[in-house]
Amino acid sequence: MKELPYTPKAVIGRREMITLPELHLTLCAKADTGARTSALHAEDIESYEEDDHLWVSFTTRSAGPGTPAHVYRLHLHDRRLVTSSNGQAEWRYVIRTPMRLGDLEYPVELTLSDRRNMRHPMLLGRRALRRLLVAPGAAFLHGEP
Repeated sequence: MKELPYTPKAVIGRREMITLPELHLTLCAKADTGARTSALHAEDIESYEEDDHLWVSFTTRSAGPGTPAHVYRLHLHDRRLVTSSNGQAEWRYVIRTPMRLGDLEYPVELTLSDRRNMRHPMLLGRRALRRLLVAPGAAFLHGEP
């Protein structure tokens, strides 16, 4: 067996509680090594220009339709063409924000997507999982929900 080309920062389970400190959100995220980019549930997504900067406003819920709505206005980091697991491509807005997972904290890029029919409001893709190992048979290794 080949050795890893890096020393992992942490081992995480297939599901973990993460915190987005700038957004004051703590939510359950699913690790998805098949996805390149991470996604955050968002509704009522609108982009606009103000003071020569691009912004995006959206509403999110931390744990499903019955939870309180949080409305945000953030700098728009990027806009990307993302192909979903069903093969359909769509343009999505991207925000950049710090993410805390256990003792780790680092910036993450999140595409905004309507995930109301999904079990988890957030998906962690490969870019956010760099230098982490995923134990698919485990969950919540860095704190229970």
